[in-house]
Amino acid sequence: MELKVLEWTFFRECKVSKDIENILVDGESATVVYKTIRDLAVFTNKRLIVKDKQGITGHKSEIFSLPYKSIIMWSIENAGKIVDFNSEVVLWTRIGKFKIKLGADIDVKKIDYLLASYIL
Repeated sequence: MELKVLEWTFFRECKVSKDIENILVDGESATVVYKTIRDLAVFTNKRLIVKDKQGITGHKSEIFSLPYKSIIMWSIENAGKIVDFNSEVVLWTRIGKFKIKLGADIDVKKIDYLLASYIL
């Protein structure tokens, strides 16, 4: 069964929230945190966590946890600067792919280095 493509947009770096800190396991630490449309995405030393608030009020939320060991391939695309201002990261897993669009202020090379450090 293949999952449809999940897609998120990361806008800028920010600080990790307490509710995310509370779900980190022993030995896990947040490396970099990004603001998404309604919440946060956290690259830890073990996985990518995306918290997605849902509904009109945002009281309901869904948390995606993608362990690096489940990523079998990734690609990065830097911004073209003339027509295309956003960079992009695509993560392939056994069940589907995850697409991450990056705001103009986010360094795609930093994410590429982070992924390589934890996956390879």
